Parts: sequence; structure tokens; C-alpha cells
Amino acid sequence: MTADFGMPKMGFGTWNRDKETTYRCVLDALDIGYTHIDTAPSYENEDAVGKAIRDSDIARNSVFVTTKVDPHDYGEGEVLPAVEKSLEKLAMDKVDLLLLHFPSLYDKYPLKSYVSQFIEVYDKGLTQHIGVSNFTIKHIEESLPLFEDRPIYTNQVEIHAYMQNKPIVEYCQSKNIQLTAYSPIARGELLGDKVLTEIAQSHNATTSQIALAFLLSCGYAVIPSSDKRARIQDNFDAAKIDLSAQEMLAISALERGMRLNNADYCPLWDV
Repeated sequence: MTADFGMPKMGFGTWNRDKETTYRCVLDALDIGYTHIDTAPSYENEDAVGKAIRDSDIARNSVFVTTKVDPHDYGEGEVLPAVEKSLEKLAMDKVDLLLLHFPSLYDKYPLKSYVSQFIEVYDKGLTQHIGVSNFTIKHIEESLPLFEDRPIYTNQVEIHAYMQNKPIVEYCQSKNIQLTAYSPIARGELLGDKVLTEIAQSHNATTSQIALAFLLSCGYAVIPSSDKRARIQDNFDAAKIDLSAQEMLAISALERGMRLNNADYCPLWDV
């Protein structure tokens, strides 16, 4: 699937990876078959992502690249230069998807100011699509009039079996906004879960594969990450697993509101 056909549901995340590891793992991911790579300025590895894509045998227009605007760059006149810096590091003239990484931290900048700048970047053609990350219902409601007829392509939020984030999911779905699940395996917290393990055994799969298959079956995009090629392959193969309706219900029942991304600057999720 090429970038022209939309965002592939199975993506590769690069959070918490140094440049050397990112370069190696993105090359592995592309070789395995991933065509969706997610990065951000705060990960400090955009240059490694860009180099891996260039050094791979994959054509640029066959890789869907997502990066973000850091909330520290939301000040007046700061968004465009920040995006241009990201493109320079990636060595690309545009990305496929650009996200606002968070609402303004501690509400330092007015939403209208940084969203308006963000839209200007889109209108300049520096990204194919625009979206948001970690936006609550309130933030999206306030943003929609500013986006006017420009679609919010996705809201990238924490979603996993222990944190299914239903209010924001249902709201986004009602507005035709795709969901992208980060920390889809709950940073390893799901690996010892009895229900997931039993389902995995019945599919001759791993627990993490079942956790990913659940989210994919819900219609979300996922961006798991690993620094081990075997695990990167396993995650990719999760897309081949078909869960029964009964298995989906059993996993849905694991909800416990276990939020992992809970720094004091993070917005409170809707309940």
C-alpha cells in the first residue's frame, strides 16, 4: 500500500529509540513490509528515520511518514519554522501526515493561534494530511471550526486493552476521524494477561499479537515499536489474525482505565 492510498493501519513507532537504533529498526521494519513510519521532533530521531527510508529499497511514495509539531513550538510564528526544520531533518519536501503532538501544554498558547498556524502549513503543501494527537473531545470541538473543510485525518491517542478510551474513540468516529493507537501493547503491561495469553495459545500466536489484532479489528491504526527484528516481525504478522466475536468481547472486558501517558501536562481523558 502506498502513501497515496492512505495511512496503512499497521505502522512502526520510533518513540524512545536513539538514532542508531531507530535507523536499524526502521530498515528492518521496511524490509519486513511496514509502509507506515511514525516519528516526532521530541523523539530526536527524524534524521535517522529519513536516512533509513532513503537507504532502503522502498520508494518514498510507498512509505507513509508521520511526524508532529512539538507543543513547545506553538508560539506565534513558530509552527512553520518548526515544520521546515523537521522536513530538513527528514530530507523530505513534505510528509504524509503532520500532527499537533499535544494540546498546548498547561494551556500556554491559545488553541486558535497554533491551530491557525498549523492550517497554514497544510495550505502551503508541506503535508498531505493533518491531524492531532492527545486531543480530548473539548479540544477537537474547538478545533473543528478552525479546520473548516480541511479534514482532521486522525487523532493519535493511547489505546490498548487496559485503556480503551471509549469516549474519545466514539466521538472521533462520529466525526469521521480515524484513531491511531499508541502504546498498543501497554508498554509490555499486557504480556502477562491471562485472557490474552489463552486467546494467543488458541491462535498459535503471541500475547502482543492478540493485543494488536484486537485494536486492528476495532478499525484503529496501531504503531507498535520494538528494537528486536523478531518482535518487529511478530507485530507485523498480527494483522493476519482474525479474532472471533467472543474473543473480541473477552478482550473488551479487560478495560481498567490504566493510563500510561499521565505526565502532569497531559490533558485528562474524557470519561
